[in-house]
Amino acid sequence: MTMKAPGLATGLALILAICASACEPGFPFDPATDYVVVGVRVWDGTGAPPSEPSVVQISEGRILSIEPIVDDAGLAAEAVATPAVLADIATDAAKAGIPGKIFADGYLIPGLINTHGHVGGTWIPGTGVEYGEYAFNELERYARFGVTTVNSLGGDRGASFALRDASWMEHAEETVGDAADERRPPRARLLVAGPVVTGSTPEDAAAMVDRVAAMGPDWIKIRVDDNLGATTKMSPETYAAVITRAGEHGLRVASHLFYRQDAKGLLRAGTGLVAHSIRDEAVDDETIALFRETGVCYVPTLTREVSTFAYGDRPDFFDDPFLMSDVDSVQVATVGDPDRQARVRASGAAEAYGRALEIAQANLARLSEARVPIAFGTDSGPLGRFQGYFEHMEMALMAEAGLTPEQVLRSATGVAAECLGRDDIGTIEPGRRADFVIVRDNPLEDLRNLREIVGVWVGGVEVSR
Repeated sequence: MTMKAPGLATGLALILAICASACEPGFPFDPATDYVVVGVRVWDGTGAPPSEPSVVQISEGRILSIEPIVDDAGLAAEAVATPAVLADIATDAAKAGIPGKIFADGYLIPGLINTHGHVGGTWIPGTGVEYGEYAFNELERYARFGVTTVNSLGGDRGASFALRDASWMEHAEETVGDAADERRPPRARLLVAGPVVTGSTPEDAAAMVDRVAAMGPDWIKIRVDDNLGATTKMSPETYAAVITRAGEHGLRVASHLFYRQDAKGLLRAGTGLVAHSIRDEAVDDETIALFRETGVCYVPTLTREVSTFAYGDRPDFFDDPFLMSDVDSVQVATVGDPDRQARVRASGAAEAYGRALEIAQANLARLSEARVPIAFGTDSGPLGRFQGYFEHMEMALMAEAGLTPEQVLRSATGVAAECLGRDDIGTIEPGRRADFVIVRDNPLEDLRNLREIVGVWVGGVEVSR
C-alpha cells in the first residue's frame, strides 16, 4: 500500500497508517524488533533510480516494505521530507509507542559487499588479543565504513567460522566470550574460505580440498601466480584437480591470478570467481568471450596494487580524516617506518605493480563495457590495506577507470550478492535482510557522498559508530 499523509497536517496519521500496514497478517508489529524509517529516498541496488521520499518498514531484521509517501491527491509529497514535518512525525510516533528512525533528505542504500577481503590476517599471537576478538574488531570496522558483508578469501581460522555462524545474523546481538550476558553490537557479515589450498601435485591439492571442505567453507581459494617470477605457479593440472574436487563437495573456487593466460585457463577449467584483475596485458576478445560464456564474475581489487607501491613514502591518504578517525594505528606505524619505505622505493616490484594498476583499470573498463559481471572487491585486510577505507578508495579507482557511480554501486551491492550466490542481501527489497546504509546526499551524483555516513544497519540493528 502507498503511505498517505492526509493534508500533511499530522505525523500521527502517517505513523498510524504505517503501523496498520506493518500489522498485516503474517507480519505482526513488534516494538522490540520492528520499526520504520521515514522520509528517506531509497536506492535499492537493482538498477532502479532512487525513490521519492519513502517509508521503509523493518520487521525481525528484514525489509518488510518500501512505500513512497504521497499526499491526498496521490502525488509524491516532497514536503514530508522537510525537517519540521519529520520532527512532528517522530514526536507523534514516540507518543504512540511506535519505534522509528527518522531522517530528513537522506538516501538509504544497500550495505556494501566486499567479495574479496581478508579478516584476521594481521593478527599477531602474544599481543594480548585473541584471534576471534581481533577478527570481530575488524568486522566492526568494516561495518562502520558501510561494508556490511565480507567474503574473506583465505587464511581463515576456526574462530572465523564461528563468527560466520553466529546467531546475530538472524537478528540478535552477538554473544562473545564466556559470559552469556556479554553482548556485542552488530558487525559485518562474514563468509570464509579457510586455508588457501596448495599442493605440488594434483593429488596433494585434491587431498587438501577434502580437508578444507570438512571445515565447512563458503569457497575454496587457490593462488595461480608466480609473484612476478619469484615463485612457482600452481600448474593447470593441479588447479583443474582442485576445481573438480571442490565441485564434488558442492563448492566453488575463487582464483587469485595475475596473468591473462592463466585467466583463460582457469575459466576453461571451471573456476567460480576470478578474484583479481588481469594485470599483465590487455584483455582480448577471447578472454571476454570466456567470461560471457561462463558467467563468471570479475573482481578488480585495484587497491591491492596501490598497497604495493603507496608506502614508498608517506601516502597522501594518511592526511585523510575519514581514514585516520578509524584506523589501526599499529599498521600506520609499521608501513610508515622509514626503513620499510626505503625498501619499497628500491623494490622493482613496486614499480611493476604501479604499471599493473594502469593495465587493471583499462581492463576493468573494457570488461564492464562488454557486460561482464563486475563484483566489487578490494583484497583489503593484509598489512596496509585498511579495511573499510580501502573500499571507498576502490570505488574511486573504479570511477577513475570510467565506470559510472551507478555501475560502481551496483557492483558493490546487487551484483556482488549475485556473484556470491546470495539472494538474501545486496538489495533493498521485501524479504531481504535489513543491511543498509543511510548517507546525507545522493551517491549516484558523487561517490564521495558515501563518506557522509549517517548510520549503518546490519540485520536491522544499528552499528555503533
